[in-house]
Amino acid sequence: MRHHLGMTSLPTSQSSAGDADLAALGAVLSEPARARMLLALGDGRALPATTLAAEAGVSASTASAHLGRLLDAGLLSVRQQGRYRYYHLAGPEIGELIEVLARLAPATPVRSLREGTRAYALRRARTCYDHLAGRVGVALFRALIEQQLVAGGDGLHHPERAGNDHVSAGGRDVQYHLTQEGRARLDELGVALPARAGDVIPLRYCVDWTEQAHHLSGAVGRSLTAWMFDRAWLERMPRTRALRLTETGARGLGTQFGLAPPPA
Repeated sequence: MRHHLGMTSLPTSQSSAGDADLAALGAVLSEPARARMLLALGDGRALPATTLAAEAGVSASTASAHLGRLLDAGLLSVRQQGRYRYYHLAGPEIGELIEVLARLAPATPVRSLREGTRAYALRRARTCYDHLAGRVGVALFRALIEQQLVAGGDGLHHPERAGNDHVSAGGRDVQYHLTQEGRARLDELGVALPARAGDVIPLRYCVDWTEQAHHLSGAVGRSLTAWMFDRAWLERMPRTRALRLTETGARGLGTQFGLAPPPA
């Protein structure tokens, strides 16, 4: 029987909730191979162990042991699909954790042009769990606000008056919603929207860690990002959460959302 983070459970009569055991979580994250696996899953996809072993640069047997630790820690979940087991983040809060750690952790040294290109691409456009983040994600959200498709705030992070909002986390201070015009526009484009009684669709957002501004998250952010993938506006880059904005995507953002030229 597995125990969360490898800690021995107390008998029910003696158990009590203590303070957060950051050291236990840190022990799980301190292994570079496990950290690389989490980063590989940071875009919300489910991947098989063979792919994660390649991402981490370890053997299949070593990858299996690392995945077991991540499952024990409650950071990953797994599902059986045919003969293969697919691993994915246990929930959006794990994606938020990766974003927070990415902001606090030192950047890996850039030793080549390829690594420099990836670092630049990560800040330009990337996945934040299952939705678009980075410079392009922030600019798209601002464009939706400026065109009055979204209302409730200005898209900026105001730390001097923020209540519960923190960089690299889901936002709570601003009550954004799709306007009637916004709902009609996304419906017309074929973006899947959550079923709601009435005309108002509330929106979730994150405080972007590189831009320190808001990007769209939640169900609408996920659907809009999936819609852009389906139309080849965005492409995944190998071995990173960075995304490439295609020429088709750059034109589409300008035509459909008035976002032109695309963010550099």
